[in-house]
Amino acid sequence: MYFQKKRCIAMLLAGGQGSRLKILTENTAKPAVPFGGKYRIIDFPLSNCVNSGIDTVGILTQYQPLELNEYIGNGQPWGLNKSHCCAQVLPPYARSKKSEWYKGTANAIYQNIPFIERFDPDNVLILSGDHIYRMDYAAMLTHHEKAGADCTIAVRTVPMEEASRFGIMNTNPDGSIYEFEEKPPKPKSNNASMGIYIFRWSVLKKFLTEDEADPTSENDFGKNVIPALLNSGHKLWAYDFEGYWKDVGTIDSLWEANMDLLGTAPNFDIRSADKKISARNYALPSTYVAKQAKTVDSLIAEGGVIQGSVKHSVISNGCAIGEGAQVEDSVLMPGVTVEPGAIIRHAIIGEGTRICKGAIIGGAFGLGERKKISVVGKNETIEANAVVAPGEVR
Repeated sequence: MYFQKKRCIAMLLAGGQGSRLKILTENTAKPAVPFGGKYRIIDFPLSNCVNSGIDTVGILTQYQPLELNEYIGNGQPWGLNKSHCCAQVLPPYARSKKSEWYKGTANAIYQNIPFIERFDPDNVLILSGDHIYRMDYAAMLTHHEKAGADCTIAVRTVPMEEASRFGIMNTNPDGSIYEFEEKPPKPKSNNASMGIYIFRWSVLKKFLTEDEADPTSENDFGKNVIPALLNSGHKLWAYDFEGYWKDVGTIDSLWEANMDLLGTAPNFDIRSADKKISARNYALPSTYVAKQAKTVDSLIAEGGVIQGSVKHSVISNGCAIGEGAQVEDSVLMPGVTVEPGAIIRHAIIGEGTRICKGAIIGGAFGLGERKKISVVGKNETIEANAVVAPGEVR
């Protein structure tokens, strides 16, 4: 088979277990978790690739891959099924005697060197599948090439008091990186790595091979490969990103990112026609909103029935909210049913779950009080008049 040479291909790391999302990722890979009413988390990096002119994407899966594999399919929703385009799911290789799981982010790319070599790319873009953002990778690629960099790392400015939570890139005035510090107790700068890298492929291949041969390595980009490039004198460059970006790896951050869609975050409108976020969605009728229903400051997707009260919430495809039910400051994932009289506040409700009559999920919290987001998992049933306390996971 003929494969066209590429200026840049993307490798999307989508195999994480997502343990901090608790019950929401018990049977679902983190990148397949629903977001924003009619999307999945993985829609964002996939759409960013297409919008940036990167039409070849290897998607590295591992944990609970079935739903994610079915969702991606042949890449058609993102326009990655055309001639010389590709959205290829890449599970860990099954070798002659055993199947070897990916040991780390660098090992995951190392195992897929044969896939990358098919396209003989000049550059390889490494992405994570658990971030919500819109970004023009083409601008980053141009920056990378103009600088003559061997590796370019996307960075964003974080408050100095929070910098110790991140991998920090210390840079010269021209943007070149002279030092990388992984979660330093006393950071020298607040240039936080976003985990988005562009490598010159010839350089990356060499360092992946050397890293794999090192029995002491953790096979990780941040801990091993990038420090090795710096120590060997290769040119590393920072690329400043100023738009919206959120790691949705925790319950709180997933809830906050959904709430940001309701207008609290500047420059974050996923419904914009410009550089749109695409998703695999099936044709659904418009949501029916009854006359007695009340909807305030909410995002309500298609295919549902709203008869109760919805305030400052994200309601996904195919949800039904009964008469007298109240949903406030919450996220309902696809196919949730809320029966009459049930109350949901500050909660995330998993796909296909039924909240029966009179049940109470979560509650309010005072100004300055730590958020306590209640979570109900996928395909659960909360019995009539049951109570799920603030912060409880059921």
